[in-house]
Amino acid sequence: MSQNSVPTRRIVLGAAAGLSLALALSACGGSPLAPESSAGGGASGSGGPVVVGSANFPENAIIAEIYAGALNAAGVEASTKLNIGAREVYIKAIQDGSVDVVPDYSGNLLGFVDAANTVTDPAGILAALPAKLPDGLSVLDAAKAEDKDALVVTAETAAKHGNLKTIEDLAKVCDQLTLGAPPEFQTRPYGLPGLEKIYNCVPKAFTPISDGGGPLTVKALLNDEIQVADIFTTSPAIPANKLVVLEDPLHNWLAQQVLPLVKTDRINDAAKTALNNVSAQLTTEDLISLRDKVEGEQKMDPKAAATTWLKDQGIAK
Repeated sequence: MSQNSVPTRRIVLGAAAGLSLALALSACGGSPLAPESSAGGGASGSGGPVVVGSANFPENAIIAEIYAGALNAAGVEASTKLNIGAREVYIKAIQDGSVDVVPDYSGNLLGFVDAANTVTDPAGILAALPAKLPDGLSVLDAAKAEDKDALVVTAETAAKHGNLKTIEDLAKVCDQLTLGAPPEFQTRPYGLPGLEKIYNCVPKAFTPISDGGGPLTVKALLNDEIQVADIFTTSPAIPANKLVVLEDPLHNWLAQQVLPLVKTDRINDAAKTALNNVSAQLTTEDLISLRDKVEGEQKMDPKAAATTWLKDQGIAK
């Protein structure tokens, strides 16, 4: 996820906590963008091409292009409408038939449709989702790939404090370290309150950095201005700087597996098989690599990056 879009996704989830789904959807305005690509020769469950939409950040657009490419390779005609907007907008677009499929993230999707949700573990979220979705919408298989918050340290910090590997390890030295994260991390359930409640981890100090785990946060971490940072797991900065992502064995973070959110009556068996095949192969490491190609020095077009991945996986020729 791009640094500029991280706050948007968090705001979407936060807004859902105070509003019902119906209110959130009724408040949305604007029309989805025109189709941006089309190919293939099949049909969806009720005729016509399957339209794959995306939220307005690069990672989601890449996954949408992967979905569309996989559908076309399976003989199901598909086109894309990219950068539709935030979750309120693209769920409305699926409901009104403007799009048929959108890549989503399991935990935030459940939090959006069920403001009272307290489930955080991967299996529990996937089990709870189907019954909470609006009528006519469903989700297909979830990928192993996730894009979620993570506490990250440098390799030097990890080694200095006894080879840190988990947040449980961090808790033992938490009061010696400064944590950097967006300002809302101070009050969000998964932020400082969650770390204290679940892990008894209270940092020595908190430094608010308003770039969603982006370059400013990474620079502060590398310069030892902070020793722990909240950075999203698909950030290319993690492998580029050999940063250590601390495991979360007690599930402070909501699981955020990538999965297709679909208009049920528009997705036939061939389409389901094609999309589930993508989920069976897509990993977090893939998302990091794809983001680096699109957002890094190569500046690759999302469709080109998606096509390369599909060919590498043997899904498309």
